[in-house]
Parts: sequence; C-alpha cells; structure tokens
Amino acid sequence: MDTGLRHGCELARDAFDRLHAIGNDGRGITRPSYSAAEDQAHALVERIASEHGLLVRRDWAGNLYVTLPGRDRNLPAVMTGSHLDSVPCGGNFDGAAGVLAAVAVLTGWTRTGFVPDRDVTLIVTRAEESAWFPVSYIGSKAAFGLLTDADLAARRVDDDESLAEHIRAAGGNPDRKDGPGLLNPAQIDSFVELHIEQGPVLEGTNLPVGLVTGICGSVRYRSIVITGRAAHSGATPRAFRSDAAIAAARLMVALDDLWGHLDATGEVMTLTFGVCRTDASANFSAVAGQVEMSLDMRSRDIALLQRVENDVRRIAAEIADRHGVAVDLGARTSSMPAVMDPALLGQTEELAKSAGLPFCQLPSGAGHDAATFAGQGVPALMIFVRNANGSHNPDESMDFADFAVATGLLEKLLRLRSEGRRA
Repeated sequence: MDTGLRHGCELARDAFDRLHAIGNDGRGITRPSYSAAEDQAHALVERIASEHGLLVRRDWAGNLYVTLPGRDRNLPAVMTGSHLDSVPCGGNFDGAAGVLAAVAVLTGWTRTGFVPDRDVTLIVTRAEESAWFPVSYIGSKAAFGLLTDADLAARRVDDDESLAEHIRAAGGNPDRKDGPGLLNPAQIDSFVELHIEQGPVLEGTNLPVGLVTGICGSVRYRSIVITGRAAHSGATPRAFRSDAAIAAARLMVALDDLWGHLDATGEVMTLTFGVCRTDASANFSAVAGQVEMSLDMRSRDIALLQRVENDVRRIAAEIADRHGVAVDLGARTSSMPAVMDPALLGQTEELAKSAGLPFCQLPSGAGHDAATFAGQGVPALMIFVRNANGSHNPDESMDFADFAVATGLLEKLLRLRSEGRRA
C-alpha cells in the first residue's frame, strides 16, 4: 500500500471513531434518514473533503458529491459511494465503510498528486435504509430524478412527517426534483460500491473480500393486519372462535412450507416475518382479535417473486376463509433485482488475483444503492468486506485490516477505470 492510501486509511479509521459518536444510542448506532445525526455525518465527510481540496456539492435531496477533477472533465465520470444513515440500533460500518473507503482513496490521491484522466466522484446518498420511510433507495433514486410525488408524501415511521418535509429541513428543495443537477447515466462510466457483507459467507470461508454478482429485488408487505374476534378463552369453544393468532401462525407456517418446497427445487429466495404481534394491552388469556405482522420476500428472479406473491394472496384467502378472519395485506412496496456488470466483475477479479488477494463471488441478499445505478444502465459492481455477526445490529464487526485490503482493491479498480483503460 502506497503512502497516500495508507494516509487515507488512517484518516478513515479516525472518521469511523468520529461517526460512532454521531448517533450512538448507548447500545448501537441510530442515525435516522434525514435526521440531525445523518446531517452531522454528511458534514463530517464534507469537512474532510474540503480540507483535502476536493470539490463538494449537494443536490436537491441533500445527496453529497465529492469529486477529484480529471484532466478531461467531459469524459463520463467514475463514481463510488454508499450511505451514512442506519437502521434503529444498527452498527457503525453498514454504509459508512463504502463512504470512508472512497474518502481514503480520494484523499490518498490528493496527497500523492495523482490526477485521473476523468472525474472520480464519491456520492454519499441520503436515506438508503428503508426502515424509516416505506421507499427503497431514496437518495440514489433522487439523484436520477426517479422519486415520485407519492414517494415524497411518504411519512417517516417515528415522527409521521413527510419525506418532502424532511428534505426541506435538511436544506434540500423538493420543488427541484426534476430540475438541473440530476445524474445522467450517459455521463457515468461506472459505479462501484464497497460495503460490509451482511451475511456469514466471507466469515465462514475465511475470505477478506467478496465480489457481488447480483442484488436481490424485494416485495414487502410491512403492515399486514389479521382481524378476528376477541373472545373469552374459557367460554368460547374452538368451533366458535375467529382466532387471529392461530390464523397468523397458519399463514406463517404455510408460507414457510412454500419456501421450503422452492428451496428444495433449487429456486433461490428468502421469506421473512420480521414483525408479529397481538395487542399488548389485551388480556393475556383472551382469544386474540387482531394480529399485526410483516412479510419480506427477496430474490434475484423477478418472475419467482411474482409467482410467490400470487401464492401469498391465495394462501391468505384460504386461511381467512378457514378461520373466519379477515387478512388485509396492506400497502405493498418493492424493488427490482440488479445484475452486476460482467466487465467490471472481470476487471476486479484480475486485479484481486494480481494482488494475491483471496476472494469469492457471491450474491447480495440485501438491497443497495448500486441497484439503482444498474437499473439506470450504469455498469455497476459491489465489493463486500468480511464482517462478523451480520449487519443491522450493534455487533457488526469489520476488522480494519480487511477494510484496508478491500479499500486497496477499490483503489486499484477506480484508478483503472479513471485512467480510461479497460483490462
């Protein structure tokens, strides 16, 4: 590792510590989308960039762009980046690793005087985590002008204020969502996102990095309500019950059985019930009159997602009829799968091999901003960094040595793309 990148990685190490103090909730990291904590995290990156002579701008939604100008600024730019918001009580590396790896690369280049042939731009997106608003990839969609009026009317789960209101509070201007300053896919050479792995593959195979082949799409029902009839537990025989809790259990088991069948036949997806609750104020011994639950389905196969969604509706109707309950699936949200660019993947493989860096290919079950770029026709790739204990929890455990190795690979790829060479 050259002195410039070494300096950049040390700067990133310090920035991780400073980010930890922003949004630390005593157990983990809580930096809500469009919150004061997310504002402070963006300001930290902007301050570092300005101190190193990098160009800084923001768009209408508050996305931050940090650019090292190239010799020919008319050439399509190389882009990289990630996000700085977190889920409630999350970890300090999800999103931040990709932002600070890019900071390490760009500040390292300025330190050594490297000037790329084309612009290299870090984008720090707002509101990537859809835990706060029922909209996927808010920041990257905003960057391309893809947010709708309905998206802007979506309300944050904790304060019930609209996305538009939050953008204004952060200094943005929703009235300019279709105006100048939007990203043009034709003016982007490529997009590379470094991110911690959110599953166990790299840890389990003892590999520091992984190269992502594709990003799963999703179908989500965040607010399913099953309504039965509350009743006295001792005075209501089974034949006279409309038990919402039993109906919810039947629905979960039926859908899990469906997933098991698909898994056995080699069709790859995930199906998760993240929320399942009765009324906390109800009598503990009463027949449950209502259950609230959620359903998250993911796959890289959009046809499979559509087929399973049809099965969900059919099974829900059958269970409603069998148990005398109403099943309201509620609002539906979704995101499209994305395939990573084969040429970028091949280049990165060659760079890793030449550096003697062990790696594997793997899909991403989680969504990422890279999917938005790929969906706009921009060649995109993700580099995963080994991370113990999963993600979206306070125990994320990325070893800094792995971060430095992955950042070195990112630097090689960004340099290759920025010099206009296509290995």
